Amino acid sequence: MEIGVVIHGPDIVDSGMAKEMLDILKEYGNTSAIMAGTIGKTAVLDAHLEDIIDIRKSLKPSRCIEEFFLTKDIVILLNHGKTTNNGILFANIVVSRMADRTIKPLVHIERPGLPDGKIIPWNQKSLDFALKMEKVLDLEMTDVPELITPISVEDQGHRIIRTVYGVHIGEKIMINGIIVGFAKSEDIQIITENGFIKEIKGARVKEHGLEKLHGYNLRIPIDLNSCWVKSGPLRGNNFSVRKNVSESKYISNEGKSSPDSVDKIKAVIIDHEAERSFELVEGAQVAVTIGDDTTDVAGDILYRLRIPIIGITDGDIDGFSHNKHIYPGSTVLRLQPGSDDIVGKEIRRQIFDGKEFAYFDSTNILKNKIFTLANNLLIFSTDY
Repeated sequence: MEIGVVIHGPDIVDSGMAKEMLDILKEYGNTSAIMAGTIGKTAVLDAHLEDIIDIRKSLKPSRCIEEFFLTKDIVILLNHGKTTNNGILFANIVVSRMADRTIKPLVHIERPGLPDGKIIPWNQKSLDFALKMEKVLDLEMTDVPELITPISVEDQGHRIIRTVYGVHIGEKIMINGIIVGFAKSEDIQIITENGFIKEIKGARVKEHGLEKLHGYNLRIPIDLNSCWVKSGPLRGNNFSVRKNVSESKYISNEGKSSPDSVDKIKAVIIDHEAERSFELVEGAQVAVTIGDDTTDVAGDILYRLRIPIIGITDGDIDGFSHNKHIYPGSTVLRLQPGSDDIVGKEIRRQIFDGKEFAYFDSTNILKNKIFTLANNLLIFSTDY
């Protein structure tokens, strides 16, 4: 039997249960595993599991499952939510985005290794294997769930309401990696009109976050049906950061310059897109990160990839409750409040010619260009 395993998030890896579950599933057939989620990929690297869990693709969980439906006999979704109910609600959203959940058996294993863990068969074809897992793991199996639709569309599609499940009071609410509010209630609804957020019910809104999300004067709309919404910390603290990274074939960027850039270094910009760090830095030797939280999260990810950063920050940090590590050779600039995005746009326009990447003779030359451009707004800089 061919088994596809979709692993979501860092906690299932940090707990040790991702590896344990893969070992158990091998007894039932050939297994192929993929990680869905950027922070989960860092957990895979920290656990030295990149040879058995694919971290090269950047796909949403629903897309991972659908790809496995094409080639596997059964698909397993492994997750470790904040609570069991949170994990089941997460899976519900994943399954609701699939065109057809009944093509192949789909078994969700939530919080394995804990007494409140559950086995959830997401279609009738899953029942036999779910029963086997119930006995092996000593976890309760649920009935096949009814789908909950988290998104409602009103006013001929102009007004969209998305309910955010599993939020705890006080948690940060993020959309596409940008903090847009803080939960005052467990009942959260995000409301857009023509693609622009008009209200976040149950939350204290962070206006500056909304400005960032919509591109300031560019007024970029978002699609509530497909955007990434998350609450709470990105990762717990139950892990040891990986330091010896030289053996991993997935995290070495040496020798990847383009033919017309011999003896130059490739630099990329990560502008409030920390969740895309893995794909953005392919072949790069340095990254320019725009924004305080982006610099923290992207810098932490790139530490594993041995890529230094040039961080552009202004003190507008909300903190992701996440241990951070910055790779040696990095420099972080602290600018006047409210100016990191302004300088970031000018770096892209003047230094990167409007693109996401560019080639330079050296990292120091790039740093000097950035320091010159930001000089009037610079408060201090920190070298790592």
